[in-house]
Amino acid sequence: MAGLLKDKVALITGAGAGIGRGVARKFIQEGAKVVVAEINEENGRHVVKELIDELGGEACFIKTNVCIKEDVEAAVTHCIETYGGIDILVNNAFALSPHVVLEKKTDEMLANTLNSGLWASWWAMRAALPSMKKRGGGKIVNFYSIDADVAAWCHADYNMTKSAVLGLTRSAAAEWGRFNINVNAIAPAARGTVFYQLAEQIPNFEEKAAARKPLCRNGDPEDDIGPVVVFLCSAMSSYITGEMINVDGGLHLPGYDSKPPELSVM
Repeated sequence: MAGLLKDKVALITGAGAGIGRGVARKFIQEGAKVVVAEINEENGRHVVKELIDELGGEACFIKTNVCIKEDVEAAVTHCIETYGGIDILVNNAFALSPHVVLEKKTDEMLANTLNSGLWASWWAMRAALPSMKKRGGGKIVNFYSIDADVAAWCHADYNMTKSAVLGLTRSAAAEWGRFNINVNAIAPAARGTVFYQLAEQIPNFEEKAAARKPLCRNGDPEDDIGPVVVFLCSAMSSYITGEMINVDGGLHLPGYDSKPPELSVM
């Protein structure tokens, strides 16, 4: 353990699986106390057990539906009441809508996607601000996506939301720098929850996904994504804010074609 986050208190949304879980594990290894804010209670409690029993860290769980403002604010309050404050906020949780083309996306789909992504980040950031100011600063990491850069088909609401999250990240970085709060974003590509869903649906998906990347492999949430988030939440990045870092094995260089082969069924 290098202790890069020693005694720091971190709230991670969607930490019950995938990338969120990987980040939580890496945070514990670096000495942080972690609050797992997760909608799936079984997954959330299982990850907390891992963090405590396997890694010997301090962690707790709070059931959180990030689409609901009161849940998000309650998670921040729980973090502060349990560990005395909040130093780090990682806005990772997201609810994807059905995989359909733009003209078939409904207002309800867009509203849910905006709630889980943009609004959830907004609510959490604003709720965490007083404690971060009181503690003399803080670190916030939001999640962007290459999908917004390539205008991924069937993800119109997701692309819109991620673009807005990037705008929020930069605005907060500009305005909250006066409070010594660093606000950055990453665009990860790793073997997370959605990755495994696609792997079940698409033949040879894992091999094809790896082949697209210049590094010729698929990322690991804990070993590839986690260290970058640790960096952005540690003293090593104290002079970095308003940045967006691609953590995708180089996928952003070639990009990818997402046009469905059979538009008639979308």
